[in-house]
Amino acid sequence: MTPILLAIALLLFITFGYASVCAASPFGNCRKCNGFGFAMTTDRKGRPKRGKNCRRCKGHGKRIRVGRWLYNRAARTYRTGSR
Repeated sequence: MTPILLAIALLLFITFGYASVCAASPFGNCRKCNGFGFAMTTDRKGRPKRGKNCRRCKGHGKRIRVGRWLYNRAARTYRTGSR
């Protein structure tokens, strides 16, 4: 195989792999709180304790993946355009 065909095949594999991940699991862990839903702080003795709720995910710990967000936008645009 030539390097160009190998690169195209690799890009297609990565694209279809990410699309299948977005279809199977549309939500991923929040990048700010690592899926906890809150920030970890320490008390005066140095022990970890629960902090405030994460503002990005509003305390849920989950976020919508970029690919799923794009799919939802495209589907919504198609639905409103075909009415």
